Amino acid sequence: MTYDRLVCANCAAPVSEGRCPVCRANRERLQQESFLAGLNPAALIALLAVLVAALALLAHQTT
Repeated sequence: MTYDRLVCANCAAPVSEGRCPVCRANRERLQQESFLAGLNPAALIALLAVLVAALALLAHQTT
């Protein structure tokens, strides 16, 4: 989830504006979080399986 759609429970403003210390702290935390950090292990395994299948299909078509 991106922080541009989140509303702060402390000041009721968008987190992306960073009006209060809570907003600023959450904005920093979300910016430091990587893309794959928000995925659960099952989603990561499914993504890996799709990538392996695509690679196998590509290798099969080139031979």
